[in-house]
Amino acid sequence: MTHHFRPLVAATALVLGLTGVAKADDVTLRFLASHGGVSAHELAQELGYFEESGIKLENVGYAGGGPESLFALASGSVDIGGAATSAVINSIASGNDFVAAYPSNGINDEVQSKFTVLEGSPIREIKDIAGKTIAVNTLGAHLDYTIREALHSVGLPQNAANLVVVPGPQLEQVLRSGQVDITAFGYWQTTFEGAAQKNGGLRVVFDDTDVLGDIAGGFTVLRRDWVDAHPDEARIFVKQSARALDFARENPEETRKILARVLEERGENPEVAQYFAGYGVRAGGLPVERDIQFWIDVLVREGALAEGQLNAKDILLVTHDQQASN
Repeated sequence: MTHHFRPLVAATALVLGLTGVAKADDVTLRFLASHGGVSAHELAQELGYFEESGIKLENVGYAGGGPESLFALASGSVDIGGAATSAVINSIASGNDFVAAYPSNGINDEVQSKFTVLEGSPIREIKDIAGKTIAVNTLGAHLDYTIREALHSVGLPQNAANLVVVPGPQLEQVLRSGQVDITAFGYWQTTFEGAAQKNGGLRVVFDDTDVLGDIAGGFTVLRRDWVDAHPDEARIFVKQSARALDFARENPEETRKILARVLEERGENPEVAQYFAGYGVRAGGLPVERDIQFWIDVLVREGALAEGQLNAKDILLVTHDQQASN
């Protein structure tokens, strides 16, 4: 079923204007933060984009990864979730009535997930990762599925590599200490990857654009019942979050300063903010159907989904193509 929010997008520009904010009912949206990063809706709040809108955001802790965030959303512990596209689709296929609000990050020439080894490693190309141990932040999400696609692209079984879960702040450490053969720095972990590269002695074997091309890496997710109950707030939330994505692309240095301040307020290391490479999302901050359909097709190929079980149009709250045509 196509979500009712999508036909309302034509009115978004009229309601909000190019930079203004309409008044909605007072709502508080709870979310889980990510270590070393700031989401676009957090950035929007820092920039004052939700002022006088009635929308407030409340950080209620940290998520160890996207699947954990989706579990919290499904249980009602938070109102905003976020995860890799593959994880979002799997969650919906499992019965959670979620909608993809906006792309939280994308991968392109400037922002990618990087599969990194020590300079002297014999691992030189994708086929060499078979039988090796790879550190990822969580299982069942973007890095996991990117590795499966990478192995598939060279004719190897998708389980040919051994994945271990390592928190973002420890990714460099486990690689340098020899506990893993490869560390995967996610596209949302450019702060950690930049700091690691500054220390030298590392080499990137491949990145996820080599496997997937330019595509949204993950999505900020809302419950469908919440959107149905708060259509005006949902419009404002998406509009101003997408606006923040554009701000970050157009004002990288100012965005890094905001990120450093937020990280310091959280008690995290603000120095890593200098390595923030951006969100990697296309201009306008909204998805296209390929961002979802690519992964639906992969999951159908793997047998995780039945042909026709899910459709991108039914998952996306709104698309770039729709807004452009409107």
